[in-house]
Amino acid sequence: MKLVRQVPGLILPISIVILIFMAGPAFAEDCSTAECHSSMGKAEFVHVPVAVGQCTVCHTGRKANHPTKGNKGNDFKLRTEGKDLCFLCHDRNDMAAVVHGPIAKGACTVCHDPHQSNNEKQLKKGTTSLLCFSCHEDNMTNRKVVHGPVAAGDCNICHNPHSSDFKGMVEFKGSELCFLCHLDRRAQFEQKYKHKPAAENCALCHDTHSSDYSYMLKGEGQNLCFRCHKDLEKQLTEAKVTHGALEKGICTVCHTAHASDFPRQLKAAAKQICYTCHKEMGVKVKKAEFVHGPVKQDDCYACHNPHGSGFTKVLKKAFPAEFYIAYATENYALCFDCHNQDISIDQFTTTLTGFRNGDQNLHFLHVNREKGISCKACHEVHAGSQAKNIRKEVPFGGMWMLPVKYTQTRNGGKCVVGCHKPKEYNRVSPVKF
Repeated sequence: MKLVRQVPGLILPISIVILIFMAGPAFAEDCSTAECHSSMGKAEFVHVPVAVGQCTVCHTGRKANHPTKGNKGNDFKLRTEGKDLCFLCHDRNDMAAVVHGPIAKGACTVCHDPHQSNNEKQLKKGTTSLLCFSCHEDNMTNRKVVHGPVAAGDCNICHNPHSSDFKGMVEFKGSELCFLCHLDRRAQFEQKYKHKPAAENCALCHDTHSSDYSYMLKGEGQNLCFRCHKDLEKQLTEAKVTHGALEKGICTVCHTAHASDFPRQLKAAAKQICYTCHKEMGVKVKKAEFVHGPVKQDDCYACHNPHGSGFTKVLKKAFPAEFYIAYATENYALCFDCHNQDISIDQFTTTLTGFRNGDQNLHFLHVNREKGISCKACHEVHAGSQAKNIRKEVPFGGMWMLPVKYTQTRNGGKCVVGCHKPKEYNRVSPVKF
């Protein structure tokens, strides 16, 4: 709207100037007297026509016809009714998809004093929230954590008081509204992996007004996540072993709630997340000369379920907790996800493994027996200092650690252990045991 005139403290739009011109002589000297409307124009915020003494911008008639001192005549009328009177000067604000109830009914004066007020924008109450709660139920400030604008009584930060193209009469749709203030979060959403609810609408997880939970969340801990992740809730309910990180119900120990540059919205690369708690393992892997393939590939998920499992160590599939156990293929389901199960079934082979004496399969010899030796009895499952991830020692009973010294040769190897005398094997020229 073009501005054409300024008086102390006021800027008048051209439409008001035209109305003032058309209205004729001012009547402020007649209206604002000791006898009538004596306080008019003395508040902190005064409607422009009142401030310049032009009552007839909105009203018609003359004092002689105004109903005072018993005069029942009333020619001192409004030029038109309701919001149409306001729109003679003000831009229309009732054309959007969602219109505030008072505006839709043409009752601007439900919220605004048409003459003057001690509140900005001539509002009838000091803060927008006090005004809003004149009609809306005041159930937004009585919980433990209150949104800043709500606590400050400034509903208009998020809501348009007149009309909007969005549900709830908010200024912008979904998360775009939140980004008006939370600029740090907008920058975060430039990252590769975005949490779908957060990208669409923050209000799916956060209460926009107040909450009994930190960060104005709609639930506490993993219970909030389970609102969408039903399959995960079922998995954890049925799990015999739960990841210790979830014992406190805080998914954000490992995941970011909004966005990340790492898959699954992890806070860092998978193994780095794991090593945050499993510090000793992190040091061991870092120092190791030989690392198990999945660990080397930063794929802890290859063997472990990060949430819960029916198997020890939250493993994805069966693997013996014992070092010595009668052989059954299903006991090693985890290993056989990658390794050929025939390695422990075929007594003789020339292709399945390099751990053979001639064609005698030495894996079969160690594992497939009544008192079979578990894979982990000889191999480190994460990382070690000997070739083929051979362990340096093996627990036996409750007292002794059996030493293991392995030497790899061109066609086989040598093994010096505490469980039998030193032995050697050769794939080309079999050694007699």
